[in-house]
Amino acid sequence: MTESEIKTKIDAQRKFFAEGHTYDVSYRINALKRLRRYIHEHVDELNAAIKADLGKSEFESYMCETGLTLAEISYMIKNTPRFARDKHVLTALVQFHSSSFIKSVPYGTVLIMSPWNYPFLLTIEPLVDAIAAGNTCIVKPSAYSPNTSEAIRKMIKSVFAPEYVTCITGGREENKSLLAQRFDYIFFTGSKNVGREVLKAAAPNLTPVTLELGGKSPCIVDKEANIKLAARRIVFGKYLNCGQTCVAPDYIYVEESIKDQFIKAVKHEISRQYTDSALSNPDYGKIINEKHFKRLVGLLDEEKIAYGGYHDIKKLQIEPTVMDNVTWDDKIMGEEIFGPIMPVLTFTNLRELVSFLNTKPHPLAGYYFGKNRKKIKYVTTELAFGGGCINDCVVHLATNNMGFGGFGESGIGAYHGKAGFDTFSHKKSILDKKRWIDLPMRYQPYKKLYGLMLKMFLK
Repeated sequence: MTESEIKTKIDAQRKFFAEGHTYDVSYRINALKRLRRYIHEHVDELNAAIKADLGKSEFESYMCETGLTLAEISYMIKNTPRFARDKHVLTALVQFHSSSFIKSVPYGTVLIMSPWNYPFLLTIEPLVDAIAAGNTCIVKPSAYSPNTSEAIRKMIKSVFAPEYVTCITGGREENKSLLAQRFDYIFFTGSKNVGREVLKAAAPNLTPVTLELGGKSPCIVDKEANIKLAARRIVFGKYLNCGQTCVAPDYIYVEESIKDQFIKAVKHEISRQYTDSALSNPDYGKIINEKHFKRLVGLLDEEKIAYGGYHDIKKLQIEPTVMDNVTWDDKIMGEEIFGPIMPVLTFTNLRELVSFLNTKPHPLAGYYFGKNRKKIKYVTTELAFGGGCINDCVVHLATNNMGFGGFGESGIGAYHGKAGFDTFSHKKSILDKKRWIDLPMRYQPYKKLYGLMLKMFLK
């Protein structure tokens, strides 16, 4: 799509928004209901598109993409009327007699740019929040997941009028053309490098942005942890979607005294969850493309592989792999892995470990396995990360009642549920002053009595 065609679509959305259609909460709810109905009716088709791109099983696609999206839609259908109501707040006595309230209004026309690793969820869930908040939307899914992007384009065309929601497919040229336009809000999920470009593009127009990025998310396993359960949950979170998950535990720090036990438990869990031949498991997915496959293979150190390591370029698959005796000098610790390779490091002093990790770029997630409440409080308070879990991993994002977002280099802003509605809403603070009384103290000429009264109110 050319830049002029893109501009025409944005202009049409601006006109539609200016006409006031989306201020009506019932209009938003009806749109969400149409979207939910379409997903229910075409869920097999959508899951098949995801499988074509990433090899995900129908179960995993529903659990992590289409099903989670349906849950967000249902939550917003139920709660948007409440979220959109004016919120009355207390008024300072100095403003007697008046009332104060906060009004949530949509930004206008927003751009949503999404990645390839969860191509349906990470496109449609922010779209749901943006619609609930009353915006018109331009959606740009990833070119790296073409089957899902096409399914999304088809769905959006079927459900929405183009002046309300439009999907633009394509690659870098379309991305460049979109970022050259003026939007009222930009929501981007993807890599840090592209996130920086989005921020640069937003700067000339001072466009507000949300950036959902990534990073090397640590997972700490204390010696008092339930090792068997920790291994089971970490294996689930690490190898879900073949490790191509922004909140996957990137590397594991295990207390030195239990390292051997932990690795043994991890090996058992990999075999139990994926069988001894993961590449023959029909429910085990693949790496998105050859470029990323070769990058991941290049991170492997044969001398440090404790389990797995086999890979097949024809299938674009890499076994669930564990690397032992890893240090920060190893290549695999130099970048976000985003694949099915688990580096294991050790620690002996928790405070020293947290201090060290805080010298690194702040990650999107952080995980701690243990039972000592003082240690849990210390880690969750002083370790810098976007969000995370105690005695689990990844699943903190699967809730509508907590915002999900990064911190520092892992992102700006949050969404999911109420946090998503707020992200796509401008909060107007309104003071409604009554007319029957007008206190004279603020007007000149100032008087000593008024000054004394003012000091009573403002102290």
